[in-house]
Amino acid sequence: MADYDIVIIGGSPAGRYAAAIAAQMKATVALVEWQQLPIADSRLPTTDSLSYVGQLTQQCDKLGIFGLNLRCGDASQDGQTSVEWKQIMQWVQGVRANLEEENSPVVLAALGVDFIQGQAKFVAQPQLGLVVNDRSLVARNYLIATNPRPLIPDIEGLEATKFLTASEVLPSLTAANSPRRWAILGGDPSGCQLAQTLARLGLDVTLIVKRSQILPKEDPEIAQLLQAILEAEGVRVLTDTAVTQVKAIDGKKWIQADLEAIEFDEIVLCAGQQPDLEYLNLEAVGVRRQRRRLHLNQKLQTTNSHIYACGDAIGGYQFAHIANYEAKIALQNALQNALFSPQYKVDYHSIPWLVCTDPPLARVGFTVTQARQKYGNDVLVLQQYFKTLTVAQIRDEMTGICQVVVRRNGTILGAAIIGSQAGELINVIALAIAQQLKIDAIAHLVPVYPSWGEILAQTANEYLSTPLERRNWLQKLLAKIGCSRGGFINKLHPEQKISVNPPSQRQEKTPVRG
Repeated sequence: MADYDIVIIGGSPAGRYAAAIAAQMKATVALVEWQQLPIADSRLPTTDSLSYVGQLTQQCDKLGIFGLNLRCGDASQDGQTSVEWKQIMQWVQGVRANLEEENSPVVLAALGVDFIQGQAKFVAQPQLGLVVNDRSLVARNYLIATNPRPLIPDIEGLEATKFLTASEVLPSLTAANSPRRWAILGGDPSGCQLAQTLARLGLDVTLIVKRSQILPKEDPEIAQLLQAILEAEGVRVLTDTAVTQVKAIDGKKWIQADLEAIEFDEIVLCAGQQPDLEYLNLEAVGVRRQRRRLHLNQKLQTTNSHIYACGDAIGGYQFAHIANYEAKIALQNALQNALFSPQYKVDYHSIPWLVCTDPPLARVGFTVTQARQKYGNDVLVLQQYFKTLTVAQIRDEMTGICQVVVRRNGTILGAAIIGSQAGELINVIALAIAQQLKIDAIAHLVPVYPSWGEILAQTANEYLSTPLERRNWLQKLLAKIGCSRGGFINKLHPEQKISVNPPSQRQEKTPVRG
């Protein structure tokens, strides 16, 4: 007989969220954590909080544009806004403490969750279960929601020289002799965000990326624009650069980047995360892995149908809202009536994500490359620049682009936005994709003036200006009723320019999850 309806393994934010949801669904639930870490121990609260400080510094420095002779704090000798690291640390710790309260062990216990601290290990005999602190736990189903660990590249001397992760940067800055020259290894979202923030706070930053571009999951045009923004703010970006060796010499850290040896005070590793699964004894219960990731179906089941996974345990970009979405899907499948097979499937196509640089980068659905791989010439790329917006001119925030990818029949395939309020704007596109609205629905939107939402209507209007003869679905219709291309069509819609590029070369298939 089962002790619980579900046992959740891992104290990640997604794991604790899942425990709370399961309890609210009136399930009997246990949460097993190896180490009792704060819910805000993830890099996101620290990195995002520090990033906000960088944004405020930037705003203070440009007040003169608006005729305001105001400084945020005391100005240092070089004219930059001064930074009190200890005060920043106190503020960040306050944010983390508030987040900790949301799904703390005390709150979860009040909801009816059994909180068990210890290292869990799956066993197959006498039946599928977990052993924690010599205690046997049996559940109808299990959910793996472990915290990740840094993906450490195979670089000679890296571990011996030591490095920081993104969440460890702020404590290092509060030290008496805080580092001034920083090397950030890896161009994932946290690396880009951290590089910009440290540069804004007056530090010397080099971002070193092994691949040909930062953010390799984005289209080159989008990644290049974000790179240009970082470089304009003083970040040195080295792409296509392999780090082959790291050494500590006389208190400094030296990096061999291709043929160049560069001296730094500190190294931050932002090369991604990997699931922490080694101690779970997964092979013994028939759970297979693909490289560092679990082998999952769309119902988030592993190769053992009673074991599910969500969040960092799956791999991909680490976004809290995606992890929580996965937790809901997994719980709905795991806790439904045992007479029925799991029915709920993950669908990432309408789920957006945000890279919290300034301006931020938001995306949902297919990139241009992915769309052309799937649909070839049946793809239109619509785009507008933020500099055309009145609100952008007023606020001096004109850097940005809105790019929407559609099929010729108006079906929205995806979007990428760099610019102010990109995180809010992308939600509109995500909703349209989820509700299967076509691009002309957004084109007929009448946004508030002046507002950032105008960029969506302007971009969508590019579709309405597309010559009708370029829309395959209309060609077929007009052919049936005998209308010629050169007559009726051109009279109704005079030829206007629109960029319709040929399909790019096929690239490596993108994983299902971002």
